[in-house]
Amino acid sequence: MTDSLKCCYLTSAYLPPIEYIRLISRSETAIIEKFEKYQKQSYRSRCHIYSANGILPLIIPVSRDNGHSVSISEIKIDYTKKWQKQHWRAIVSAYKNSPFFEYYQDDIVPFYNEQEESLFDFNYKVLETILNLIGMDYKLRTTESFLNTYPVNDYRELIHPKRETTLYANENGRYHQVFAHKHGFIQNLSILDLLFNEGPDAISYL
Repeated sequence: MTDSLKCCYLTSAYLPPIEYIRLISRSETAIIEKFEKYQKQSYRSRCHIYSANGILPLIIPVSRDNGHSVSISEIKIDYTKKWQKQHWRAIVSAYKNSPFFEYYQDDIVPFYNEQEESLFDFNYKVLETILNLIGMDYKLRTTESFLNTYPVNDYRELIHPKRETTLYANENGRYHQVFAHKHGFIQNLSILDLLFNEGPDAISYL
């Protein structure tokens, strides 16, 4: 990956993977796609954390009232599934013994108590909070219309839970993970994994 970018284009993402945040850290401006068609089984509505049993996906259910072939900005979160309680319980179980969970939990838990109608708005607010907790100097903005491709730094289709990329090179070595003694080091999990385990050193790792 190049050391610095003028900008990068990314999809909306729920508690994004480390490679996503690393791109933001190396870009002058990160531009989040707001007008694409919603895609299921992507980071737009899921993240991966490290549980006692290994990788655990956390998936936000969305409303199907208007189908899925609508703009990501129009997708509504489905709160009838009580997913917030399930996700927070899973996060606590996975990271309660991590070095910095208690330090950051009060900043994260409001997202599992309050109800944001739009998936895009929810993800955007979570992202801003995470970047601030890491202490990153960043600029975020959203697209103004949809384009199929951008000539440079278009990572919208590259960062996907079902696609391996070369973006995440473990160039800074391994960091502490709570369950590494059971399952080994797992790379490119949700940024929560890095934040709760490394705290203020997360920015140096990125």
